[in-house]
Amino acid sequence: MFDLRRFFTAAALTLIAAASSCLARAGDLAVKSIKKTPDLPFFLVIDDRLTYAWMPKATDPGLFSVQPNGAVNGTTAKQVYAFTHFDVWAYGTNFLSLSMFKSDHNDPANPCFTNASGAIVSSVSGLPASCAGMTEIYGLFRSTFGWNDIFNTKAFVIGPLHNISFEVGMDANTENSFLANSKRAVVAGLQFAFDLPYKGYFNVAPLAYWEYSSRNAFAQCGLFGAGVPYPAAGATCLADGERSFDVTWSVEANYYMDLGFLPENMQFWSISGRAAWQGPKGYEKNPVVGAPTVVTLNSEPIRLTFDAAKALWGPRYAHFVDLWVAYRYWQNKFGLDHNRSASCLFKGSSNNSCTEETVYAGVTVKF
Repeated sequence: MFDLRRFFTAAALTLIAAASSCLARAGDLAVKSIKKTPDLPFFLVIDDRLTYAWMPKATDPGLFSVQPNGAVNGTTAKQVYAFTHFDVWAYGTNFLSLSMFKSDHNDPANPCFTNASGAIVSSVSGLPASCAGMTEIYGLFRSTFGWNDIFNTKAFVIGPLHNISFEVGMDANTENSFLANSKRAVVAGLQFAFDLPYKGYFNVAPLAYWEYSSRNAFAQCGLFGAGVPYPAAGATCLADGERSFDVTWSVEANYYMDLGFLPENMQFWSISGRAAWQGPKGYEKNPVVGAPTVVTLNSEPIRLTFDAAKALWGPRYAHFVDLWVAYRYWQNKFGLDHNRSASCLFKGSSNNSCTEETVYAGVTVKF
């Protein structure tokens, strides 16, 4: 009987050990059979850049000076410092631009301004003065939501058409000039994205544009006499200088393309450009505009870029350092008719401040 008990005990222990071993192996197999799904980043692309540029012949409407020989100087040299951010996520893209423009003395900061005779004077004494150049901060944001991405389809890929997107955005600025200009505007509409050769693209966006706040000290009551405050009949000024405008149309377009047709040892060049048209904004709460607002064209039709980082360190560092030169053309700045608006004229002729045409250059660094 004793031997029999020993036999059954040994058999039980053997079965328990075997079962434990099988469970352990099964546990190992179960763990090994689970494949963890890799975590995808929220942003598929992030591109941040810093830019410095020099504009020798920029302008600001109404800002000009008269030279001793009687010639009118309506151009303003500006230094440009800019930060841009671009990202791609699952349902679209985001673009943010923050720029600082530092003007020369022809576009003075407060407390100087250009008087009716075209002389830069102190707003305190009224005597000729030479103030530091004005500084402007300008921000622009655009966000798109792609139809292909939202609806998980390729229905909106047709030939060179790559996608159709909803687009929304906002513009805002402030400056320390005597005019104390500030602007707030929103846009909404569609964007059509097309492919270009050599991994390029062309985007065009028909939008609704509403500039709902645009301050200007010259519109303020009491600055040049009591005036007739808006909304009284025959209004000539605004109590607080805050203007607003009608909703209008806008079309924005931009493109980029590498010059991939060049020999391989010269493929460091690319071209890009942009253009924005804005329709007339009307007179709404803006009794001192002097003439109806008109269509504005703000464009940089061509920018030639040399990828210095790729040329020096290879494709891995493409566009880490770009050197570029561009042509800029801005007609009827801020909607002011360069042939009729009071801000654009001096003694019945153009003061050359409402049309901007300049070649400028800069350097851009990606980080």
